[in-house]
Amino acid sequence: MAAAKLRGLYPILIDRKDLAAVDAAEAILEGGARILQFRYKGFFSREVFEHAGTIAELCRAADALFVINDRADMAMLLDAALHLGQEDLPPAEARKIMGQETVLGFSTHNEAQLRAGDREPVDYLAIGPIFSTGSKHNPDPVVGVEELRRLRPMTKKPLVAIGGLTRANARSVLDAGADMVAVIADLYPEPCTKAALRAQTEEWIAICK
Repeated sequence: MAAAKLRGLYPILIDRKDLAAVDAAEAILEGGARILQFRYKGFFSREVFEHAGTIAELCRAADALFVINDRADMAMLLDAALHLGQEDLPPAEARKIMGQETVLGFSTHNEAQLRAGDREPVDYLAIGPIFSTGSKHNPDPVVGVEELRRLRPMTKKPLVAIGGLTRANARSVLDAGADMVAVIADLYPEPCTKAALRAQTEEWIAICK
């Protein structure tokens, strides 16, 4: 079931001032997303945990895979998938506590990390940034489409391309071998309303088919 969801659009939910995360999640799921990552880098307060729990319920109702980034403890409490970065808990250690059924993802940024990640007990790998991105303060070097094409045969795991993805360049990334495109900035319209976000999600899904 989870493997079928590891294709196409991989939307990343972030905290915005103009649209609450729960409302944004509803719009994205109504737009047809079948996977949704809740990315939260701040203090995981009780309020944030409650919001994450509501989003987890929305994902279950929509038969979508809910993913928490970085935090194995929160993923376990919320019965969510877990996405890990290079500085987080090693995937092999996370697998010990999460069990064999939990979907695990792992971020990589170059050939060496991708090869190492392929040996980890994870269900999918992310590679990027493919293009320059403003979502990180200190981004890794840009990978580029041609390097993605070269790296794709080095793993049989589903591969998520991330970093600077837009509706204008997503098709080239999928054609280069990515199974999914992770989107942050270009997912959210300006101004960001539920109706506009739902429509933009639908547009993204059409591009990713």
